[in-house]
Amino acid sequence: MFFSAFSLNSQIHWQLITLYISATFSGGLGQLVFSPRASNKDFTFQPSYRNENATLVFLARNSDIDGVVSSMREVERSFNEKYHYPWVFLNDEEFTNEFRGRVLVETRSSVKFGLIPREHWVQPDWIDEAKAAAARARMKKEKVIYGGSLQYRNMCRFYSGFFFKHPLLQQYKYYWRIEPDVKYSCDTNYDPFHFMINNNHTYSFTIALYEIPETIPTLWDSVKKFIEKYPQYIVNDNAMEFISADGGETYTSCHFWSNFEIADMDFWRSEAYQKFFNFLDTEGGFYYERWGDAPVHSIAAALFLPKHNIHFFRDIGYRHATYEHCPSGNEYREGSCSCRVWNRIVIDYRGQSCLPKYEKISESIKQGGG
Repeated sequence: MFFSAFSLNSQIHWQLITLYISATFSGGLGQLVFSPRASNKDFTFQPSYRNENATLVFLARNSDIDGVVSSMREVERSFNEKYHYPWVFLNDEEFTNEFRGRVLVETRSSVKFGLIPREHWVQPDWIDEAKAAAARARMKKEKVIYGGSLQYRNMCRFYSGFFFKHPLLQQYKYYWRIEPDVKYSCDTNYDPFHFMINNNHTYSFTIALYEIPETIPTLWDSVKKFIEKYPQYIVNDNAMEFISADGGETYTSCHFWSNFEIADMDFWRSEAYQKFFNFLDTEGGFYYERWGDAPVHSIAAALFLPKHNIHFFRDIGYRHATYEHCPSGNEYREGSCSCRVWNRIVIDYRGQSCLPKYEKISESIKQGGG
């Protein structure tokens, strides 16, 4: 075999390691995979596992590479080295050879790198830039997190309305969103994608929080206008009580923290969600305020899905920035978790958390109310 001509030296600088070869046998029996990570087993036959139609999605900049590598190691260690789901990396600029090389050595799964179309990323021409710039300046002065950032607004709008349209994601139905510098504190010894499909779940989360009010002052007004115009999209047995305590008059500001999501992209591709996003987009709040993809996704899930289609992954320990979800009881023990439930960053039942609101909905489902 020509492969014998290649000899990997573990001391080779990562910049020289850019080769990644994956050959799939016919009949779906398994994969023959070459990976620089496997220093003493450069070629391994992965036993067959019928993966779901799903991928790990990672939006990142070239400068995020250290955080990207850290997160990949967490995901591979806790889950993906057992299941070998593919990775898709997206960026509004071309990925550098350095980024690609360092990513490829972290996984034995297939990896694809994609450039985001400019029209899916940049602020639209119809936005009044003077008005948007004034909003950014005001929010920066008021010290609202990311309040002065145009790039952050681009990211929120992209995740709200466009990521699932990327050509590299068209073949996939489910996705798991990964971010730089996240921690997974428990072993996931089953396939969450398989679990979602078998249990008829469309959207899932690990952390639920209150949104910063200064970022969404008119979002709920826009949502109410949408509901009035398109009542046919609001499903029976929805999760309205998670997002409103008074039947839809006001917004609780509760949202599922979208830096962790396992969800069905066909939901975002649906007529109801497309109408919803396009309506919100024309309102301009992604730029005139700082509407995040988390409240947009959460409101859509709460209105357009039956509440039993939303799932809380209680057993997946997860940390992003200064907030963490840590399992407890049997789930903690079975996952060999390393987090500590008494840690002050564990948010589950603290004042900033909306998890108790969701658990009331979950309890009603168990009692036969949905």
